[in-house]
Amino acid sequence: MDDSLLTQTAREELVSACRTTVGDELRSITFFTDDGVEQVYLRSDLSRTADLVGFAEQERLGFRSQQAYRETQLGEYVATVRMFEHGYLVRVLDESSGVWVTADSMSIERFEELASVLKPVLADLETEPASR
Repeated sequence: MDDSLLTQTAREELVSACRTTVGDELRSITFFTDDGVEQVYLRSDLSRTADLVGFAEQERLGFRSQQAYRETQLGEYVATVRMFEHGYLVRVLDESSGVWVTADSMSIERFEELASVLKPVLADLETEPASR
């Protein structure tokens, strides 16, 4: 039985968008919904020990918090960037799904570019659900 949330085409599209934007600094890509999480990409020098379920629970809070940011003077919510000792996490959300991307150090302009590239890709992924 396939536990995948995404089709192979959707996974390839996410990886391509991230690799093109982030390059060799890309560490991982994880897709999530309210009830599932799937690691789409993990750089070969990293171990698979991350608590994806725990991360997903934290990042799902964004579905609710983006409602709080509607109609503010800051404009539309675009993405969340989290800083860690060994890299960064960028979360981009759509209405019912999201993706977090981890990367080594990059300029803020590259984080902004990544978010702007992922928004339409994520929106298109919703129209392409994988069969379970």
